[in-house]
Amino acid sequence: MCGIVGVLGTHEVAPILVEALKRLEYRGYDSAGIATVNDGALDRRRAVGKLVNLSDLLVHDPLAGKSGIGHTRWATHGAPTAENAHPHRCGDVAVVHNGIIENFRDLRAELAEHGLTSETETDTETVAMLAHHFLRNGDTPVEAARKTIAKLEGAFALCFLFHGEEDLIVAARLGSPLAIGHGEGEMFVGSDAIALAPMTDQVTYLEEGDFAVVTRNSVEITDKNGSRANRQKRQIQLETAGVEKGGYKHFMAKEIAEQPMVLGNALNFYIGANDTITLPGAIDFTKIDRLTMVACGTAYLACLTAKYWFEQVARLPVEVDIASEFRYREPPIAKGTAALFVSQSGETADTLAALRYCEGKADTILSVVNVPESSIARESDLALPILAGTEIGVASTKAFTCQLTVLLTLAMEAARQRGTLPPDQLAAHLADMRALPGLLNQALRIEKTVRKVSRKLAEAQDVIFLGRGAMFPLALEGALKLKEISYIHAEGYASGELKHGPIALIDKKMPVVVMAPTDPLFDKTVSNMQEVMARNGKVVLISDQDGIATGGIGVWEQIEMPAVSPLLAPILYAVPAQLLAYHTAVAKGTDVDQPRNLAKSVTVE
Repeated sequence: MCGIVGVLGTHEVAPILVEALKRLEYRGYDSAGIATVNDGALDRRRAVGKLVNLSDLLVHDPLAGKSGIGHTRWATHGAPTAENAHPHRCGDVAVVHNGIIENFRDLRAELAEHGLTSETETDTETVAMLAHHFLRNGDTPVEAARKTIAKLEGAFALCFLFHGEEDLIVAARLGSPLAIGHGEGEMFVGSDAIALAPMTDQVTYLEEGDFAVVTRNSVEITDKNGSRANRQKRQIQLETAGVEKGGYKHFMAKEIAEQPMVLGNALNFYIGANDTITLPGAIDFTKIDRLTMVACGTAYLACLTAKYWFEQVARLPVEVDIASEFRYREPPIAKGTAALFVSQSGETADTLAALRYCEGKADTILSVVNVPESSIARESDLALPILAGTEIGVASTKAFTCQLTVLLTLAMEAARQRGTLPPDQLAAHLADMRALPGLLNQALRIEKTVRKVSRKLAEAQDVIFLGRGAMFPLALEGALKLKEISYIHAEGYASGELKHGPIALIDKKMPVVVMAPTDPLFDKTVSNMQEVMARNGKVVLISDQDGIATGGIGVWEQIEMPAVSPLLAPILYAVPAQLLAYHTAVAKGTDVDQPRNLAKSVTVE
């Protein structure tokens, strides 16, 4: 989950590295550091905390050189300290790393027999120690790096920089993403295209087991078998404005506000003017008997929501699983099963491992991703882009609603192929979907009301979210968002489960957020809400005008939403869930975009 960057440039590299790390800080912000080679001498600077601390250090203690590597850290082994910050150095080699070296303790014991002892708590230091050991025994830098990697077990993206080598970076990937950027007399390495976009639009993505020797004018890649690999150079078109706040106080606020636009882009991509659904590849739902959906975090909740759509609209049985559980449960995959994997980054470690488990077992592998060149996309039979644009805020907002939109579109296509919806009803649903961007614009007008409610929620220690049907996953998502960025303990429940335990928590201090659009289950939801109010619970009712008129009497607070088709309510009601979390976090003064202990792209297990 750490961010890596490397530059073999023609200008002083320290400011370039820091600027690239700013674009990767969503991957980790416990500490940061850079290392350079200047007149053959290897040196480094490291600082604890946000990247600005490293920038300040470099003002007072500059680091010269036109070759360098940088890192922003999300701690796995060892506390966030200067000693544990990357780059790690041993002798004439410095290393930056994303991933986990599982056998580092065994390697440490082996190196101790050669007189090398560790100075940090990290697994990464062991990589630098190994490379130093091989250098000391007479290996060249490239040979030392290759021998080091051969001894590693676990997952990693690695960059090596060597004393005396101003035109060399060695990079390797196994289980964590890494890309090579091509320039004119310059070369770059990055955890993803975001870091490289200001420097180049020509990128080569390393594949599993690749080993790359990078100079300013060349890159030589060998695969996991040691054979020369000819990896495709791709032109990336990344909107660099996506990593700027654009006048908003936080990226999360900007990304919430962008939802009408990005959903419109997704709908235009998938739904034609004549009510035709166009996918970027073929899939035959008439030959699919069961759909298995796998994801993590918010993407998992998108899958839970889509389960309702696929089963109700397309009459297709669906199983939804958390990737980290699925991969180790090793479930049987029956013939006629399609496996669908959802990941914003397309590099989520557990989701990617689950996909690989399904290879050769599932009839079809689908993915819903935001990065078309990601590992999950490349390893799928059909990858469906969500077209959300760059999402920097750790708490997913526009990616979630775009995931929902694409999954609903896919459910509609499944229904069309399987003949479970009459043509006129399918056309009506598609028309409702095309109206979503306008409804989202209306929904964003609730912000003033939400801000007032959030000031009250900020004083709570615990919050419950309730929803029925497809709003149940939205209750889970609302609770997750609140936990992520405000650090208030929150739980989401299916409204009908209230009496089966959670009602014991209700008292006069407990806010209960009820997500209840006017739909066939509305009256039942109101009954559950009344049970809360009878026990002095503080109900925040989120509903449309009719729902508030019918069920809003006596509630603590109410937030009025536009009326919406029940099928689309989960997408629209994501907005108040996001805004409640955002404004509660702002009221509490927490770090909205970079909440403690979290990182955006979870590329380690």
